[in-house]
Amino acid sequence: MVRRLFTALVAISLSVIPAFADEAAAPAAKVDSGDTTWVLVSAALVLLMTPGLAFFYGGMVRRKNVLGTMMQSFVAIPVISIQWVLIGYSLAFGPDVGHFIGDLSWFGLNGVGLEPNADYAPTIPHQAFMIFQMMFAVITPAVVSGAFAERMKFTSFLLFLLLWSTIVYDPLAHWVWGVGGWIRNMGGLDFAGGFVVEINSGLAALAAAIVIGKRRGWPHEPIMPHNLTLMLVGAALLWFGWFGFNAGSAVASGTVATAAFVATHIATAGAALSWTLVEWKHRGKPTMLGAASGAVAGLVAITPAAGFVGPLPALFIGLIAGGICYGAVVGKSRLGYDDSLDAFGVHGIGGIWGAFATGIFATTAVNAAAANGAFYGNMKLMAVQTIGIASAAAWSFIGTFAILKVIDATLGLRVEPDEEEQGLDLTQHGESGYLM
Repeated sequence: MVRRLFTALVAISLSVIPAFADEAAAPAAKVDSGDTTWVLVSAALVLLMTPGLAFFYGGMVRRKNVLGTMMQSFVAIPVISIQWVLIGYSLAFGPDVGHFIGDLSWFGLNGVGLEPNADYAPTIPHQAFMIFQMMFAVITPAVVSGAFAERMKFTSFLLFLLLWSTIVYDPLAHWVWGVGGWIRNMGGLDFAGGFVVEINSGLAALAAAIVIGKRRGWPHEPIMPHNLTLMLVGAALLWFGWFGFNAGSAVASGTVATAAFVATHIATAGAALSWTLVEWKHRGKPTMLGAASGAVAGLVAITPAAGFVGPLPALFIGLIAGGICYGAVVGKSRLGYDDSLDAFGVHGIGGIWGAFATGIFATTAVNAAAANGAFYGNMKLMAVQTIGIASAAAWSFIGTFAILKVIDATLGLRVEPDEEEQGLDLTQHGESGYLM
């Protein structure tokens, strides 16, 4: 009897040891104060980018539309923040439904607490990850507003913000970044928003420019930026904030964040220089507007690749981005669409190039979570990236086109011709950006 009891106790002990070993091998997720600090600072930097975009866009329109244009960026902050808390975050990052969208189990941030979420942010509070991603959702539709600057009703824009974020942005974010999303499952790489932010906003801008139509007088009458100083302030804030946008997407303070920070700056410098040189050759003079636009093109292009590529590929990505985005901006008049502030030419074209270049230059030497690209012998990644680019572009263009058609049939999209002549500042908001 004693022998049998001893044997049973030994068997029970041996069966328990692996369980303790598993627990030791996989400790519970723990909040890291350094990672949390970096992500919260990055979230603040990304938030700053939306007012920066307001300055950037505001300086490029005519003085009668400066406040109306800046308002379209600024109002995205409160509107999308509330949408994100109620349903947006759950739709984008919540439990997967058919690899297409998240469910609504995180409605109102139910279950999104201060403990880490192992799927998205194992070393920071879940709410820190949520608020960081909120800032991406805020700025994306604000970028789209550049396509229809100077001619859209404010009431219609508010409805567009809500519909577009819910129907277009949130599902695409789930495809690419959500656990179970089909582009993520396929192996698509988008470090900080090439598909979700840049291609999405750029193709939405193209659809919007087509649906809403040209500004009165364009392209026969000169429509010049009214304040390039204001524009440059905005470009500087975008460059500054973009370090949070890209390096913050590492969701930790470490080697990947460092690589993304370095790549972001190098690519931006390359694109600013290449745009300037191409414009100088083409027009005979380099311009401040061109240099700033080139910088933004570089920021856009490196976004999907930032945490996956080294310094020299980043420089190459930026140099090419400056030239091709300049060509897209110059070519819009020949194609006949009035993308007022070149959201498609910079964000759409730059985002497509950056996502494709990720398939070429991504390397596990920079980020172990990546895959090697074509430059390192893996041609499959280029095919995956191409499928992601085409899918994001089609989803954004078709969804935006449909949403704007519905709004046009109900509220109407454009201000009246005499209101457009007076400017959006007075007709939509009853105020003026300047006293004189």
